[in-house]
Amino acid sequence: MRIDLAGWSREATQGPHREFLALFEQAEALGYDGVWFHEFRLQEQAWPYPCPMLLAAAVLARTQRLRVGSSVLVAPLHRPQLLAEQVQQLQFQSGGRFDAGIGRGTDPATLQQLGIAPEQARESMERCVLALQQALSTEASDASALPLYLAASSEESIAFAVAQRIALLLSLEPPETVQLERLDAACAQQGRHPEAQALRQRSPISRYVVIGATAQDVQAQLQALWPKLWQRRLYFAAKRGQTPEQVPALDTAKALREQFIHGTPEQCVAQLRQLQQRTGCAHLRLVFNANGLLDWPAALAAMRLFAREAMPALRSKA
Repeated sequence: MRIDLAGWSREATQGPHREFLALFEQAEALGYDGVWFHEFRLQEQAWPYPCPMLLAAAVLARTQRLRVGSSVLVAPLHRPQLLAEQVQQLQFQSGGRFDAGIGRGTDPATLQQLGIAPEQARESMERCVLALQQALSTEASDASALPLYLAASSEESIAFAVAQRIALLLSLEPPETVQLERLDAACAQQGRHPEAQALRQRSPISRYVVIGATAQDVQAQLQALWPKLWQRRLYFAAKRGQTPEQVPALDTAKALREQFIHGTPEQCVAQLRQLQQRTGCAHLRLVFNANGLLDWPAALAAMRLFAREAMPALRSKA
């Protein structure tokens, strides 16, 4: 089982640069396999790391084993051939430790500022993927072994991923159920049904992690987290033009069931094993900082507890 970290974007990146890099040196020492960064350009608030590839280069230079992925590189913002060159360079510099996740992006305002028509996004995504495959094919004989991932949810995009034998970046909000159903359907339609299991195994699944030494500790963490998640939901709803009255209430039971791994280390291990059995996914992207709602010390404490008490049991079943 591959165990990566996610959630290190926007608010989660605010702080001294050297201390931020040190987080991932510690993650490597703890035994985590990789970390994923997002691309958010031309935002209302200037975050420290709008370019994930520059950040990846810095992290890769400070580590020996840790992989770094993009989730995602927003295809319409890049020229495919130049992007392929940059990925090749990162692969060379790091000894092949960069994972290129490609997507259409989720922020129409960025495209608007650059004069890019949203309807061009899918075509841009496909061109980037094909350019990367062509460039990296010289470094790997099997296309399915290339470090490429696609953030896709529509039937058309998932069908493209299956045709190119590319793993999916599975969503956290909403969860991955529809994506996996569409992956299976696309495999069947394309006569690739035997490949569905392999694609599922390589597709990283995301979960928030709330871990504690005792049940009381876990419940205290969750009770402190729900109001923060609710405020974030209201914030993004407002950006879509919705009023608070139009936003559905937070269903905490559903969130725990579909988006969280929570409990003592033993409970977290049991939940992750059930998740792997149910989805067929053998690649995790775990979010210990609630996507920036928790500070660095709290996230690092959870990462340490998970690495010490849960990771060995999961590794024994890898």
